[in-house]
Amino acid sequence: MLTAEQLARLDWAKTAGMMPVIVQHAVSGEVLMHGYMNEAALHKTLADGNVTFFSRTKNRLWTKGETSGHFLQVASITPDCDNDTLLVLAHPVGPTCHLGTSSCFSPAAPDWTFLYQLEQLLASRKSADPASSYTAKLYASGTKRIAQKVGEEGVETALAATVNDRDELTNEASDLLYHLLVLLQDQQLDLSTIINNLRARHQ
Repeated sequence: MLTAEQLARLDWAKTAGMMPVIVQHAVSGEVLMHGYMNEAALHKTLADGNVTFFSRTKNRLWTKGETSGHFLQVASITPDCDNDTLLVLAHPVGPTCHLGTSSCFSPAAPDWTFLYQLEQLLASRKSADPASSYTAKLYASGTKRIAQKVGEEGVETALAATVNDRDELTNEASDLLYHLLVLLQDQQLDLSTIINNLRARHQ
């Protein structure tokens, strides 16, 4: 969250008291929406933990989700180098856009966003009928079978690389990543946990 020093450096005069705010998904990296905050909106956001804007059409503070329940729960707030724009990383509760899409900029999204969306889809298959999807059937087969598939796909990926078959390597690596995501979900883990562990190792 913003430090006292960062708050003090914000250049409200430069933005005529209305600072542009970009909201980005804290996990997937998808840009969710753009809005404006005055000082009161920022302080309410910091106090409540949900993104609050100053609505220029309503001419008042407006907490995203106050009507729909689709709040944007703040993970972090970072000013830019000129201290006149804010980047908010948030965890959305439901779709962000009033049109029902995850982002007001849909369908534009970085490639990494698809991995997050796939992970969410795989998580939803845990309670599905095994006859309805391959993923649900994998979960029903148990951890040992899922782990075996990860091992098989890992070997096939390595073999494809040793013969320099790029198409086969692409396909096998895709299979490996898919089955690894299923295994992580089976073990109550997600990509964020792995990324944070890699980040800690890197540091």
